[in-house]
Amino acid sequence: MPFGLTNASATFSTMMNQVLHGFLDEFVVVYLDDIVIYSRTLAEHVEYLRQVLARLREYELYAKVAKCSFAQETISFLGHIVERGRIRMDPKKVQAIEEWKPPSDVHDLRSFLSLANYYRRFVKSYSEIARPMTDLLKKMETWNWTSQCQESFDRLKRAMVTDPVLALPDMSKPFVVETDASDFALGGVLMQDGHPVAFESRKLKDVERRYSVHEKELLAVVHCLRLWRHYLLGSPFVVKTDNTAVSHFMTQPKLTSRQARWQELLSEFHFVLEYRAGSNNHVADALSRRADLASLGSLAALSSSVVATSIRDRARELLTKDSAAQGLVHLVEQGKARQFWLEDGLLMTKENRLYVPKGGDLRKSLISECHDTFGRDIREKNAPMHWCRGPTFGHRCGTMLRRMSAPV
Repeated sequence: MPFGLTNASATFSTMMNQVLHGFLDEFVVVYLDDIVIYSRTLAEHVEYLRQVLARLREYELYAKVAKCSFAQETISFLGHIVERGRIRMDPKKVQAIEEWKPPSDVHDLRSFLSLANYYRRFVKSYSEIARPMTDLLKKMETWNWTSQCQESFDRLKRAMVTDPVLALPDMSKPFVVETDASDFALGGVLMQDGHPVAFESRKLKDVERRYSVHEKELLAVVHCLRLWRHYLLGSPFVVKTDNTAVSHFMTQPKLTSRQARWQELLSEFHFVLEYRAGSNNHVADALSRRADLASLGSLAALSSSVVATSIRDRARELLTKDSAAQGLVHLVEQGKARQFWLEDGLLMTKENRLYVPKGGDLRKSLISECHDTFGRDIREKNAPMHWCRGPTFGHRCGTMLRRMSAPV
């Protein structure tokens, strides 16, 4: 075949697939002129090798002995090292990433990210790590290589150098998909027997960032199942999420048009949705969040407070004693409350606000805590008071703030 033709690769690939038809995905993987024969035993390997060579002879195709390797336990294939049910990045490619100089313009940055993106399945929180750099690729963005971009560049190179190892998928074993979403990204991990097969994360689009938390979590499930469809379709598997409302999604009686489309797409798959507390959903949670953010977004600003944990524990306790809150919890569990959901045992509402139940002095403690930590800035939208809600809670905040701010 002559060089330089636009469709040469596609034509040659089609021919190789036809030549090796019947062997593909049974004991052969082929990419253009690279043929990989895999087996469990040496006897199987010899038999498979004989069949492939006979097929090549039949079609008058020749293999150069100097370029062949036989009975190998470890091989390099398409920039990956494959060995004994595991796959990792080729050290030669990783070295090229490690030695890459900081980009000087958009063209250099695009080249670096193109290579790094090829190995994104190996890197937890890839989208979040690369976000400062990918933001520079936006159409109307001016080039400004900031300290955040340099930190992102260095973190991504370090993540590549750590040489993470993924398990090769075994189609005879069930898969487990763990997903999670934050305010700016979603993530997931595909697992078998507790070993990661693939990682995934991506930034949320501007429109998606306006979704409710419930829909962001659903979007994470939909995205991961679409991405790994070739692994999951036709076999039973489990999807684990840390959002209670999502775990009841497939039996939810009332749906928006968007949710109806998602439910139709998910109906292709044979899976079970399971709730898993955020504290136990470490991998997917890390893929969708920065490490310096609290797992409960609505109380992120209180994460440095010494009493934040006690406030959350007290809120969980009072939630069981507040009849109005229990009514909302019951609706959430039935999938009938669109504006509320459960997260780590706490009742949340739109804009990621914590529902503060009645009883005891919890509300007073929460207001006092925020006032002592943030002063009068608690009125601002990025302050923790913006993230709380409850009957007459706003009025009480104003009253207590005036008292606390009065001169002595």
